[in-house]
Amino acid sequence: MIFKNKRVLVTGADGFIGSHLVEMLIESGARVKALSQYNSFNYWGWLESLNCLDDIEVISGDVRDPHFCKKITKEVDIVFHLAALIAIPYSYVAPDSYVDTNIKGTLNICQAAKENGCRVIHTSTSEVYGTAQYVPIDENHPLQPQSPYSASKIGADQMAMSFYLSFQLPVTIARPFNTYGPRQSARAVIPTIIGQIATGKKQIKLGDLTPTRDFNYVLDTCKGFMGLAQSDKTIGEVVNIGSGVEVSVADTLDLIKKIMKSDVEFITEEQRLRPKDSEVFRLCCDNTKINQLTGFKPDYSLEQGLEKTIDWFVNPENLSRYKTDMYNV
Repeated sequence: MIFKNKRVLVTGADGFIGSHLVEMLIESGARVKALSQYNSFNYWGWLESLNCLDDIEVISGDVRDPHFCKKITKEVDIVFHLAALIAIPYSYVAPDSYVDTNIKGTLNICQAAKENGCRVIHTSTSEVYGTAQYVPIDENHPLQPQSPYSASKIGADQMAMSFYLSFQLPVTIARPFNTYGPRQSARAVIPTIIGQIATGKKQIKLGDLTPTRDFNYVLDTCKGFMGLAQSDKTIGEVVNIGSGVEVSVADTLDLIKKIMKSDVEFITEEQRLRPKDSEVFRLCCDNTKINQLTGFKPDYSLEQGLEKTIDWFVNPENLSRYKTDMYNV
């Protein structure tokens, strides 16, 4: 698919990955509708910081409303469905809301896309795999719901795939591994580390540092989304987006310390630890499939991506948006 003049809807556009994807789509010449979750402040999240805001049609609403979803998908060629609740700790507190937003919201988008003739790129997560039974993790790895969040995303993925199998809805399930970069929520480990160092903390409060992750700079993740949408070969497929490089949280911390020239110490805080059987200890992506289908290869190494992320976070205007003294659930 050539994006120039294509009518594209991005749900979750006001969030971290969504706002970067909107920028990339605008640069490619797409006509973008950006869905921001409705609130009484008329606040559009990270969309408000974009230089291309005047080129975007921003709409406010909620994917939990099926009638609203039918309305916003009219005359749309492709939907990038990113709207979701994603914080794992909050899913322990309010699991019902994850079912409503992640599963029912996906159902509403798929039903609307079916009625209005849209293609759908549905966003999954590597968390659906749970702790790796083998590495690298390919798309055939068993699914393990080790948190209410991951269970809701497994349900959402299966709902989306059912619309492909039952109704031939052109669906692709994009399964990104751990994305990081500018604008990421402080509930994630990399912004937590950078933010606390940037504000002069002498100790960093963290959870378990032993798990490994496949960290991907946000522009690489968005590049993967774009590639999946451009290939008809990805319709009806589940496709990982990742680097294939596995690194521990502890080693990531050390790399950030090195780049920021910091001697900060870290301490484990009980409230940041996941329940015993809920922690995902190992994630490493097998990106063979996306490479074969789209030619995707990451552009950024972890160190390059961290340097760009740190440059953004240490800007006082950006850092002031974060509450580095509190634990973000």
